Amino acid sequence: MNRRESFEADGFVAVSDFCSEAECEALETELSRIIDTQLDTLPPEHVFFEDMTDGASLKQLQQLQTHSPLLGDFMNGRVRELAEELLGELVVPKNLQYFNKAPGQSRATPPHQDGAYFLLEPCRAVTLWLALDAVDEANGCVRYIRASHRAGLRPHARTATLGFSRGITEFGEEDLVNEVKCPAEPGDLLAHHAWTIHRAEANTSPRSRRALGLIFYGESAREDAAAHAAYQKQLAAELTMEGRI
Repeated sequence: MNRRESFEADGFVAVSDFCSEAECEALETELSRIIDTQLDTLPPEHVFFEDMTDGASLKQLQQLQTHSPLLGDFMNGRVRELAEELLGELVVPKNLQYFNKAPGQSRATPPHQDGAYFLLEPCRAVTLWLALDAVDEANGCVRYIRASHRAGLRPHARTATLGFSRGITEFGEEDLVNEVKCPAEPGDLLAHHAWTIHRAEANTSPRSRRALGLIFYGESAREDAAAHAAYQKQLAAELTMEGRI
């Protein structure tokens, strides 16, 4: 099967060596610049720490394509072409995120579907996940439930995991039977459909687990913009009240 056929059959696909070592170094240099010089200027709802008193616990950055021309160009290059290949239509770039599971400080990522956040009809969207570190079971590799995208959206509820505010309410052994663990090397890329169920364990290793996540909506998808904005506003207010952003 080609990449699109695998994506349609399984709900995800892995692409080895999507970025070269030089490309990864350029991305890391830009991320370091942003983290070292721009964090205080970013909207607080775009910056998540596991512990706000510990700068080393940076967990997630949102909408980086709007804060960096280099990252914006990266999102609109080969990554966008791959998103269009997998969805079979033109796409709209929506979000470039930085993720890290810091050693000794991270929590497990709850089972969820990205479509629960996107509020799209039809749900035509893809997330591409680029590894910046070597990722394995010890530091929290992504785990997909094969073909789970075929069954549509599951019920979700609020979680206590920062950066993943919604999780599937019923997830059990019948899901784990179809779970596929996806270790990755720096430069490897994973792509999954917005309805594909996925999760990750906490980082129990002494190593970091950094990655970029890039979200694209298909042009055929229609977003409930008012509902999405209302949820984001409510979530930001709750996280501020809890002292988490």
